[in-house]
Amino acid sequence: MTKKIILYILVGLSVLTVLASIVVYYVLKTEKPWMAFYFACCGGVLVFNLLAISFFIHKNFKK
Repeated sequence: MTKKIILYILVGLSVLTVLASIVVYYVLKTEKPWMAFYFACCGGVLVFNLLAISFFIHKNFKK
């Protein structure tokens, strides 16, 4: 696999995670606001990790 394909996959996963976090937040906000906040924060942490991985792959991956 090339570096470009891996980066596209990681950015795509980040975008999907952001969208899923937003949807879950607004769905759960009225019934369980703390659970909605918790899931949104978990999604944010996952997106941060995926973007950090993509940064290090971009910096250190040969090819």
